[in-house]
Amino acid sequence: MSRSAHPAGPRHADVLPEGHYSAPAADLNVLDEKVWSRTVTRDADGALTVGGIAVARLAEEFGTPAYFLDESDFRARCRAWADAFGPDADVFYAGKAFLSRAVVRWLKEEGLNLDVCSGGELTTALDAGMPAERIAFHGNNKTVAEIERAVEAGVGRIVLDSFQEIVRVAHIAQRHGVRQRVQIRVTVGVEAHTHEFIATAHEDQKFGIALADGQAAEAVRRALSLDGLELIGVHSHIGSQIFDMAGFEVSARRVVQLLAEIRDEHGVELPEIDLGGGLGIAYTSDDDPREPHEIAKALSDIVTRECEAAKLRTPRISVEPGRAIVGPTAFTLYEVGTIKPLEGLRTYVSVDGGMSDNIRTALYDAEYSVALVSRTSDAEPMLVRVVGKHCESGDIVVKDAFLPADLAPGDLIAVPATGAYCRSMASNYNHALRPPVVAVRDGEARVIVRRETEEDLLRLDVG
Repeated sequence: MSRSAHPAGPRHADVLPEGHYSAPAADLNVLDEKVWSRTVTRDADGALTVGGIAVARLAEEFGTPAYFLDESDFRARCRAWADAFGPDADVFYAGKAFLSRAVVRWLKEEGLNLDVCSGGELTTALDAGMPAERIAFHGNNKTVAEIERAVEAGVGRIVLDSFQEIVRVAHIAQRHGVRQRVQIRVTVGVEAHTHEFIATAHEDQKFGIALADGQAAEAVRRALSLDGLELIGVHSHIGSQIFDMAGFEVSARRVVQLLAEIRDEHGVELPEIDLGGGLGIAYTSDDDPREPHEIAKALSDIVTRECEAAKLRTPRISVEPGRAIVGPTAFTLYEVGTIKPLEGLRTYVSVDGGMSDNIRTALYDAEYSVALVSRTSDAEPMLVRVVGKHCESGDIVVKDAFLPADLAPGDLIAVPATGAYCRSMASNYNHALRPPVVAVRDGEARVIVRRETEEDLLRLDVG
């Protein structure tokens, strides 16, 4: 008997279909290095440590729930992406995954560029010292004020997402007496192998200008005709959490065909092509992500091959990893509150956070791993659902996983691979206080985004 849908959320009391979840690991104390950041290990007492600091100390100092970000791992992943693509390509960190002023400084120091998609992200980037020429500005509905700020700051590129935006950016740039470097985002009709809500290159969605019916070609014509714009390339993004490179191959082929049409019609070979981001990470042991050097080689080979076939010079490639950099570098630490066994089904483990600090399970049906981290245990595994404290039946953090049967209130558990989109999409649902982000490195921990307080909540409530 399978679970059935209900307007209020999953009907948790239904019997689960046999084999819908993976079997428990042989040893629940083992931490799979694929899903944990690189400095995570267990100490002699069995407690998880990150950056050389045990979670009990972190919980005591910073409280729970909290996000702990492995700074050494983050920086190493930045360098890996930069090295993989080399000096003849551009790597833009997708700030929507997670952005703070500390992160901006790390990106600047490690040589990466930054992709922003709102005025708030742009403000954070500029305030933290990211050179404007290393910033790309995305968004399907940029406001006039946001475009004004971007043009005034001198951002390196604005990605145009509609016919209206082509005119809007050109007008603002002319008024400021500059030629704004731009790319045109095209939707290439590729259905990425990912969740419907994060597949972004099929035609029935809000992003970009479709290749179909000559719309993208017309957008190029208009952009080339306007004095306020310097069209430097074409942008394509096919989705998120993608492991299969086949979608990128089809996308690249169609984008290169557009570049060839532009050359033939306008006598212009655009110098850049941006293939977006969306490369997947390991949330569970079943996931098998590619390394940056594999991705770089695959994308370079695809573009080079397609350009040779079209007799085009190979353009400069840009990519936009966000989740692939920050996602694996952080985990969320929770304290267990209540434990409710349901005979014949599973045990519900309630923690002191929930959908306010990780909405992805409820929003995307995302899968996560979880581990007991304050100690080790030799107890038998029990099937659990980790849930939050919010007044929602869909307030699920980890749908189905195994934890030791001697789990008790007060134990610390951690969910890895929460660096991307968790803090960025966090909310104050039920007036919850959004958790802090704590950077850990070489035995030291410091807050880079502080925990909200009740005073913060009341400050916005004008009464």
